[in-house]
Amino acid sequence: MNFESVVANVPDYKAFLTVEEMDDSCRELANEFPDIVTVFEAGKSRKGHSILCMKIGNGPKNALCFACPHPNEPIGAMTLEYFSRALAENDDLREGLGFTWYMIKCIDPDGVRLNENWFKGPFNVYTYTRNYYRPIGYEQVEWTFPIDYKELHFHNPLPETQALMTLIQEIKPEFMYSLHNAGFGGAYWYLTHDLPELYERLRDSAIKQGIPLNLGEPEEPFITKFSPAIFKNMTIGEAYDFIEKFSGNKPNIKNGTSSSDYASTITDCVTLLAELPYFFDSRIEDLSEGEITRKEAILQNVKQSQAHFDLLDKMLTEVRTYVSVENPFVKLVEEVIQYIKEGSEAKVKWAESNPEFEKMASRAEIFDNLQVAKFYNGLYLGLTVRTCEYEIERLKREKNRDEIVLSILMETCEKGEQFLKEYCGNLESELDYLAIPIQKLVRIQLESGLIVANYIRENR
Repeated sequence: MNFESVVANVPDYKAFLTVEEMDDSCRELANEFPDIVTVFEAGKSRKGHSILCMKIGNGPKNALCFACPHPNEPIGAMTLEYFSRALAENDDLREGLGFTWYMIKCIDPDGVRLNENWFKGPFNVYTYTRNYYRPIGYEQVEWTFPIDYKELHFHNPLPETQALMTLIQEIKPEFMYSLHNAGFGGAYWYLTHDLPELYERLRDSAIKQGIPLNLGEPEEPFITKFSPAIFKNMTIGEAYDFIEKFSGNKPNIKNGTSSSDYASTITDCVTLLAELPYFFDSRIEDLSEGEITRKEAILQNVKQSQAHFDLLDKMLTEVRTYVSVENPFVKLVEEVIQYIKEGSEAKVKWAESNPEFEKMASRAEIFDNLQVAKFYNGLYLGLTVRTCEYEIERLKREKNRDEIVLSILMETCEKGEQFLKEYCGNLESELDYLAIPIQKLVRIQLESGLIVANYIRENR
């Protein structure tokens, strides 16, 4: 099938949809196309918000697409916003693909609401970092599927995860699309199956839009690379084995496994993830030789992260006793502080044990280890400031509040905010980045999904 016109017709979106806008849009589509689109409640969020699922068409194979698997990742919601309408309006597309589509624009509505302050722009490093929210691993929909692996036993899926599990069990999808996106860097993909005949076309979907490929380090050291910028979906078992091997200790993992790992236990399902950045800097695809070895780049990365998270640790020490259990912003920061303390040694051993890393690093690998890592580390600084802000707002609502505690929180918050502005200012001067138009990101995600869905239709 030729998808060129479908991809070309993606509108020039200027902002991301809020949870309310996504819900309204689903219902409007069902009202407009009652014979083709139905909307049902797949489950409820932890705070009782309806998780709406659209069912579109009636092809012989089932496909499940869900967006916002992490609540700071709204590109997929825009992809489903466009694609659901395209399927409803275009009989040839719908029937030609041969799927019944199940689509959830927002699988984590509670978390997405905590990101909405950056959804309408301006799209720059400071606005994103200042308003960013991401939950701790055991509160992430994507990483709370049940697993029994060695000493890891997780059987506490979130209500949102349970909604996906029920759908996977009922419809047994042959294609699943978990619509993720990264924050900074270039485009890359994950697949459960090694499908080399698709790799050139997947990469091409990004290149056509002028978006670079992410040719730096994989997200985690243990990830299998199928081809440049294309990786095998990771599982929690692989993370477990890596930590066990390089730290010599039993891993202290508190979350479950991924949607793709779970789906593979239910049905023979091809799962795709297309990771796309909001911001990019062309150095992420520079394969020319840099000035230091890859080992040196990784060791500098470890050192830089240790110093940064030590600082956050000290900042939190001032206010830890006043942070309430229900504060959503602090948990991930605390987890990463621990991870950097405990996991850095494993990363150093890994870098020192691999003779490959004695070679000179590419500029992309150096940029990834130093500048891109600095961008991601900054997000935890944003979460630390929001931790204080949350407690300040909570205290202000109390009649008999403790003014001393309030002033301590406000002082730490102001200090954090000042540090955040300086940090983002430094990043802005170090990076030569562009905020990528949403239209381009949706086109890549859409075309990637169509490539894989069409392959399944023809070959499976």
